Amino acid sequence: MKVLPEIYPTDLDAPSSNSFTLPSGLIGFEQYQQAELLYQADHLPFLWLKLIGPVDVLHFVVIEPGGLIMDYEPELFEDHAMTLGLKNGAEAMILNIVTLQQQNPLQATVNLVGPIVINRRTRVGRQLVISNYSRYSPRHSLVENSQGVGRVTSQ
Repeated sequence: MKVLPEIYPTDLDAPSSNSFTLPSGLIGFEQYQQAELLYQADHLPFLWLKLIGPVDVLHFVVIEPGGLIMDYEPELFEDHAMTLGLKNGAEAMILNIVTLQQQNPLQATVNLVGPIVINRRTRVGRQLVISNYSRYSPRHSLVENSQGVGRVTSQ
């Protein structure tokens, strides 16, 4: 199933909350199965993914790639789409994890191979490897440094 990474309005009879479940957690963080998407207007397009585990809480920086990563067209294996209960590509919210370099934030990368895919209708998500993974990098440069000025890359 081809999914569209654009940001869609939440008109799919979904709860108004930014909370969702990750029954399998994230890769390497399987015990963190409750999640919440947080944002601050002055930090957009960056969002905070708050993962709630049995004992503590973790935070990841994520983005919705639509409009930021040109030509990013993730495709899901059909069994992944069925597991998430996706009826069509518009139901899929795509989040990509951003890795920031502490000493040089302009070297930020984004994982385009293993996005978090959330069913907007059911609020159930899963981190998975997309079927067209060979077209993308797990360390895609998010910022192009040109003359000392950072701007989002267009692959």
